Amino acid sequence: MQKRVKTSLLNEEKRTTIWFLWIFYTIYLAYDIIYYILPGFSWESGIGSFSLNIWMYFIMFGLLPLSIYLIKVNKTWLVKYVYFITYTSLNIINDIWIYYGYDATYSNGNVVELVIVMFSPIFVNKRFFTLVSVGTILKYLLIGLILQDPVVSFPLLIIVILAMIGYIFLHRFLNYIDAVKYSYDKQLEGIVKGIIATLELKDPYTRGHSERVAHYAMILARETGKFKEEKLKSFYYSCLLHDIGKIHIPDSILTKPGRLTKEEFNVIKTHPDVGAKAVQQVEGIADNINVIRHHHERWDGNGYPDRLKAEGIDFLARVTAISDAFDAMTSSRSYRSALPLEEAYKRIIKGMGTQFDPNLEATFKKIYPLWVDFHRNYYAQNSSIDKDAAIY
Repeated sequence: MQKRVKTSLLNEEKRTTIWFLWIFYTIYLAYDIIYYILPGFSWESGIGSFSLNIWMYFIMFGLLPLSIYLIKVNKTWLVKYVYFITYTSLNIINDIWIYYGYDATYSNGNVVELVIVMFSPIFVNKRFFTLVSVGTILKYLLIGLILQDPVVSFPLLIIVILAMIGYIFLHRFLNYIDAVKYSYDKQLEGIVKGIIATLELKDPYTRGHSERVAHYAMILARETGKFKEEKLKSFYYSCLLHDIGKIHIPDSILTKPGRLTKEEFNVIKTHPDVGAKAVQQVEGIADNINVIRHHHERWDGNGYPDRLKAEGIDFLARVTAISDAFDAMTSSRSYRSALPLEEAYKRIIKGMGTQFDPNLEATFKKIYPLWVDFHRNYYAQNSSIDKDAAIY
């Protein structure tokens, strides 16, 4: 599902870029034909600027093969930048070349510039819109300063007005997208927590476990500095569902008060695989499916279900493994009481290089006080969950 969504977004970018190219070349050519070639329409100052514009056509049409290549290699987003930067740069050079040193009123330009400014919000990209608006304004400011011609202020004013209108449209587009994202995130979070609540009905001793593991893991993952917030958000949902496969485990095994037999433990060991298969089509979670499948893998290769080793284990799955183990040790179960936080901390450190990723040791030590604060606050606010754990 996630791949389909990404493909859909990529196709939308391609379609928008193709529209952009069609509009650009159509207006670019039509304007020049009308105002430079057709008799009775020319408003040129008689200094032969059209002949000097010809070399721009070779360059701008020479960008078509590059555009096709960028689209084919899924770097469509670059096309609009290439066109704007190239066209604007050539225009500055061309206008200064034509008018500098001549006693003639500035009367160059192409309406396609207005179209680019007006069209830019449709890409829903603040960076591109800012580049187009500021770049075009700076172009006319530069030309005006060099040519010392007040006439340049007229197209400059038009560009400023269009940029302001474009900003209003862009702001509206972005607000709408943010609203949709927020609504989607809340719906996904509600669904995920509903699923977790179902799991906790099967195993009341795990009440709050998934939520705590997700918070511990988010603190640790964020401290590494390797991930953007959008990635961390998806990771959070995957952490909440890391034990979802336990729904498949019989209650007699899941809540057994004594030691599990080898056969029973083998059944328990199926939950990462079952959980991964359950969410593999879920948009917003599937990208981090390894968090669910591999959170019981060990650094030394003795984990399950795939017996992966060291760097072969997904990084965020390694983060989750530490978080999961810490919460398991500091929570009471039917067959044992919770360990003190310091004891759990020592065991995590001792397990670095065997059970856990040793590269995360320094980061774990750094954020451990934050885990302690979260643990104590959580149990203070949810004292009915685990009275034993709250005292440590």
